[in-house]
Amino acid sequence: RPVPCFEFGNIRWVHSLGAGVDSFLWNREWKEDVLLTKTVGSFGKQISEYCLSYMLRDLQCHDVYGWYQSQRQWKPIPPQPLQSQCVVIYGTGHIGQQLASYLGMFGVQPIGISRSGQMKPHFVKVFPTDQASEVLPKADWVIAALPLTNETYHLFDEQFFALLNNASFINVGRGATVDEMALWDALENRNVRLAVLDVFENEPLPPESPLWQHPNVIITPHISALTSAEEAVDCFLQTLQRIEADEPLCNKVDVQKGY
Repeated sequence: RPVPCFEFGNIRWVHSLGAGVDSFLWNREWKEDVLLTKTVGSFGKQISEYCLSYMLRDLQCHDVYGWYQSQRQWKPIPPQPLQSQCVVIYGTGHIGQQLASYLGMFGVQPIGISRSGQMKPHFVKVFPTDQASEVLPKADWVIAALPLTNETYHLFDEQFFALLNNASFINVGRGATVDEMALWDALENRNVRLAVLDVFENEPLPPESPLWQHPNVIITPHISALTSAEEAVDCFLQTLQRIEADEPLCNKVDVQKGY
């Protein structure tokens, strides 16, 4: 049941210091005449570098060579080129587009998944969510960069993971978009061969979570995109100036959509 709306009083504007606004909107009522804006900064760049670091680590066999070095073994393994990978990105907004742009510079042809399926810059193709089954079985990497809404809650469930064929899964969106038990099962049955997880439904991730111990899971503590004090202040002041000048806002949140 939705949490009652905040006691807004005379507040007319709320600004989020992060890109995500689910802490304001998820399972809550929102007063329609209160403006909600979010911080727009270097999140896309940070997330792109985060994803690329783990993709290249895997494709360049860093862990394997680290183990061979510890065993004093000389065993060449050909690295896989990034451009050979089929990469599917869930979320084609600002962050998804920047990630697709970065991947494109390495020769990747990113495929997007969004609610509408509307074509967006830097993607070779965008599918609506209900047609994702056309491309997921071919995916080498699936990167989740989605906000948390009623539609995305546990979107990555048993049915979703069953469509993957030994793919790697990265979540840099919101933790509650993933059914963690379904992900565990997918890791065990090899639908998912590697999971890189920066966000979780409950944070910090509880010590009893089995994900900590899984050999094919990499866990980071929600650091793929951090807001600096300078970025937060700059975005707030720019937004304030635009509001006072009655200018269009690029960071206004659609409270009905939840992002």
